[in-house]
Order: sequence, then structure tokens, then C-alpha cells
Amino acid sequence: MPRPIIFDLDGTLVDSAPLCAEIINEMLAERGSRRAVSAADARRFLTRGGIELVSALLAGDGLETEIDVADFRSRYAARPTPASCLFPGVAEGLAELHRLGARMAICSNKPQHLCEKIVADLGIAGHFAVVAGSVPDLPLKPHAALAGKALAALDGKPEVCLFVGDSEVDRLTAEAAGIPFLFVTYGYAEPGFTADGDDRVDHFGDLVRFASPALPRVA
Repeated sequence: MPRPIIFDLDGTLVDSAPLCAEIINEMLAERGSRRAVSAADARRFLTRGGIELVSALLAGDGLETEIDVADFRSRYAARPTPASCLFPGVAEGLAELHRLGARMAICSNKPQHLCEKIVADLGIAGHFAVVAGSVPDLPLKPHAALAGKALAALDGKPEVCLFVGDSEVDRLTAEAAGIPFLFVTYGYAEPGFTADGDDRVDHFGDLVRFASPALPRVA
């Protein structure tokens, strides 16, 4: 049976950058701005959280940060999440891990209601024992609190679990929680971050083999 796995969401399972850019461009257009942002622009800020993402992309066209972030998140919640937002191999890989009996959880700094909406939209919610998104009473990653919530739902010991993520924040979260870290190289990592010394995979299908001792490893 595969080991219990905790996944980051954005940059690990889901490429939300195109959707975020679409929402920001809608906001810019409504404010009379001639600027437009790209998915590549959004990817630069996605590991830093929604507040910094929205502030950076709206830049001089922003109003008050609290108002802008609330507007952005309201639009995000109202938009269906297209299947194309899943990274290649994620749908098939999660289904295979579920078939093999893996217990899985999500640990994300994205607000809880948005995490739940996204996994429901994408048809992957049933694979997870818990979706641990940000809530008012728990500190954000890299604090270990959200990872601890996920661990409790998996009923797993940290040392036998696996934390899968794409950024330094995820690596620090895994370290704080005492969970081995697996770096996915295709996500939103800051330039220069390589997760030296940690295991890594370049494609989600490789992760399935990594997490399943009975399957052959990818070289």
C-alpha cells in the first residue's frame, strides 16, 4: 500500500495561473486600465499567497488591498474551474493512488472554501480524507498547523507520510511537521530554488511510483 500523502494544491495538483490572470484582467478592464497580465505573470506570485498576488498584479490599478482581495476571491468562487487546470497526469495519478489504497490530503494556504470548490469542480474531491485550506484560527504554511490537521485526518505518523509540493514554503512546512518532502519540479518554485537533498519528480506519474514501494521506481 502506498504511504499516506499530503499534497499542496496550487503548483502541485492545479495550475491556477491562467484562471487567476483571467480574473485580474477582468478587474483591470472594469477599472478602465489598458494593462493586461499573463499566466506567466501570475505564476511569479502564486507561492506568496493571494494578498501579494492580487496587489502585485493590480499594481497601480489597485484600490484598497482588502477590497481588491475580496473582489478577486468572490470572482474566483463564482467561476467554474476548468479541467485544463489540472497538471498533466494528476487526474490519472490520483485515481491510481486511490485504487492502490493511498490515504491522501490537501494542505494549502488558499482559503478553505476555494480549496473545496476547486477539488469539487475538478472531480477529485473524493480522493482526499481532508482538504486543509486556510481558516481564521490556524496559521498559514510554513507553520506546521495545517499539515498537522492533514496528518490527523490521515491518522499517520509524520515519518511514514510524504509531503508533496512545489516551493520553498512547502519544503519548510514539511520540515516543520517532520514529514519527508517530495519536490515536484513543474510547479511555481521561486527562481533558484532546487530543494537540494530532497527527492524530486518531474511528472505526476513518476510520483505514483515513488509513493508505492511495490511499483518500480523511475530512474
